[in-house]
Amino acid sequence: MASGHNKPNGQFLISPAKGPAFVETLPIGKFHGIGPATASRMKALSIETGADLKAKPLPFLQQAFGKAGPYYYWISRGVDHREVKPDRVRKSVGGENTFFDDVHDLDTAKEKLLPTVSKVWDYATAKGLHGRTVTLKVKYSDFEQITRSPTDARPLNSSDKSGWVHAILGQPMPRQS
Repeated sequence: MASGHNKPNGQFLISPAKGPAFVETLPIGKFHGIGPATASRMKALSIETGADLKAKPLPFLQQAFGKAGPYYYWISRGVDHREVKPDRVRKSVGGENTFFDDVHDLDTAKEKLLPTVSKVWDYATAKGLHGRTVTLKVKYSDFEQITRSPTDARPLNSSDKSGWVHAILGQPMPRQS
């Protein structure tokens, strides 16, 4: 819940004593498991923050959201009963790089991304992993972020790593307005 909170200054610690108050201030869309559709349904029920969610009784949440109701009831109280699974199956592989100088042209971006693409490809190959989607996240110097994520019908082929970069960067990546 705190990822991205108080950025760009680094990590944000929520002590157990401060947890309930922190959860109450969160917009409903920041809770794990509450996507845009559920957030919209909740807003229609006047649930816009953790405090609003916490104010709703368990029977109300069960009636409105079915089997997810108890989960929403408890997360609004800072309680998460989900099991920690440190050895779960990996669903994605990633790599990142921070450039010290801003990159403003497509050819330079492609050139600078190729080592990261190769690193991810080499890891996936060594682990016997295959994928169809490549995602590129660009974070600007002011920490605004945009994402591009093309998906192919077939698993990606290692023969053209630069092609991945071109597929992602094939169109300009303007900031969102």
